[in-house]
Amino acid sequence: MAASGSEFDLIARYFTRPAPPGTLGVGDDCALFAVDPECVLATSTDLLIEGVHFFSDVDPVGLGHKSLAVNLSDLAAMGARPLGCLLGLALPSVSESWLSAFAKGFHALADTSGCPLLGGDTTRSLAGHTISVTVFGQVPVATALRRAAARPGDDIWLTGTLGAPDIALRILQGRLSADPTVLQATRPFLDRPQPPLAFAAELPGKAHAALDISDGLLQDLGHILKASECGARLVYQCLPVHPSLSTLPEPVVRQAVLSGGDVYQLCFTAAPAQAASLLALARRYGVQLTRVGCITPEPGLVIEYNGQIMPWSGPGGFDHFSASATGAVPLPSP
Repeated sequence: MAASGSEFDLIARYFTRPAPPGTLGVGDDCALFAVDPECVLATSTDLLIEGVHFFSDVDPVGLGHKSLAVNLSDLAAMGARPLGCLLGLALPSVSESWLSAFAKGFHALADTSGCPLLGGDTTRSLAGHTISVTVFGQVPVATALRRAAARPGDDIWLTGTLGAPDIALRILQGRLSADPTVLQATRPFLDRPQPPLAFAAELPGKAHAALDISDGLLQDLGHILKASECGARLVYQCLPVHPSLSTLPEPVVRQAVLSGGDVYQLCFTAAPAQAASLLALARRYGVQLTRVGCITPEPGLVIEYNGQIMPWSGPGGFDHFSASATGAVPLPSP
C-alpha cells in the first residue's frame, strides 16, 4: 500500500523518536550530542544498494537491522561506544508496509545497541532502494584501536565464526547447490549480522590493532599487516568455521572461510599476556573468541594448512571494482 503525506510526514511517522537526554535529534537542521572530555569522536558511513548489497525481495525488518549493524561493526573495530546515527533513504516508491518493517528492524537494533537515530534524509530514487547510515561513537583518545597498531609477537584473535554469510549468499545467487537446511542455518548470518559491540567497547587498553571482517578474512587482515608493516601466520585448523558448513566440500568451505565477506565480526591483535583477560571478557559477554595465529616481524602472510606452510598472495576477498567478487585461495587440497 502506498503511503500518503509528504516526506516530512514519513519521517515523523517512521523515524522520529524522543532523543536521549542532552541530545537534539530529528527535527532540526543538525543533531547535537556531547562526547566525553577524555574521548575522541569515532564516525563511519556505509551505503547499501539494492542489487549490490541486498536482494530486492529481502525481508525489510532484517534489512533495517543490517543497515545499522554493518556500521556498528566499524565502531566495534575501533573499540568505540555508540552515541547515535543518521539515516539516508532513497526510495523508488513509498510503501507503508515496507517502511514500517524497515523502521522496526532499524529501531530494534538502535535501542539494544544504544545508538539512537538522530537525523537523516529521504528522497526519491530512480533505480531501487539506496540506504546510507552514518554512525557516531566515542573512544578514549589514548587507546582507540587502529589498524596500524599491531606488534610482532601479538596473538591474532577472531570473534564469532566464519563462512556462513558467504555460503548463504552463494546459494541465493544460484552459484552453489546445497541441502535446504544449509541455507536455513546460514542465512541469518547474512541478513542479520551481530557485531560484538559490548565486548569490543572493553578492548581499548587490552588489544592493539583491530578491524571488522567485511570483505573476507585474508583481505581484511592484509589491511592490518600493510598498515602495521608486519606479517602474520594463521593456522587454518584454528579458524572458527560455522558448524553448518560441515556437509559441504572442503574447497567450498575453505573459500568461504578465508575469502567470504559479510561477517561483521572482529579480527584483532593483542599481546599474549592479555589472553586470559580476553577469554574472561568473552565469557562475560557471551562472545565466541578464538586465537588463530600471530603477528610476525617479517612482511607477508602465511597459512599453516595440514602441516604445510603456504604463502598467501591475495587479494582473496570482495572488491566492488574488481572483475569478480572473490579471489581464489591458493592452498592445496587435503
